[in-house]
Amino acid sequence: MSERPEQRRDPVDAIVGQWAAVRPDLDTSAMEVFGRIHRLSRAMGDRMERAYARFGISRGEFDVLATLRRSGEPYTLSPRQLSETLMLTTGGMTGRLDKLERAGLLRRSPDPHDRRGLQVTLTDRGLELIDEAVGAGVAVQTEALSAALDEEKAGHLAALLRELLAATEG
Repeated sequence: MSERPEQRRDPVDAIVGQWAAVRPDLDTSAMEVFGRIHRLSRAMGDRMERAYARFGISRGEFDVLATLRRSGEPYTLSPRQLSETLMLTTGGMTGRLDKLERAGLLRRSPDPHDRRGLQVTLTDRGLELIDEAVGAGVAVQTEALSAALDEEKAGHLAALLRELLAATEG
């Protein structure tokens, strides 16, 4: 990828430069894109973790509460639906549900349509907490994005990333 003079160098530039020195035959343009996406994901993940910690929850616990919230009223899903949505094992999900239930943020109850099943529902306290936490998380993301890109560039980047994600996941 061509570097414009006004762009500040970053750690990915250093890595690509090292590869260019020892393997000048490699086209590292894809490495530049995915290296930056990876580093950006890690950096924002750390920021999001700090934002959610103020509410006494981790990112993983946020994901459970947010999935229930996004499901709409009555904010109820089965543990299996949660596991599939979050791509977690049932064991990993059980640990998160245990902690969130002890904190009074959700409750598990028998599924009235399946005597062998359970349903997980946000409590009023959980609903209030997730609404505050998602607002705080979006504020952190918005601040980071607007500090670097204007609205037009941010929209263009979102569209490009959508295309890349579709091609990579497809």
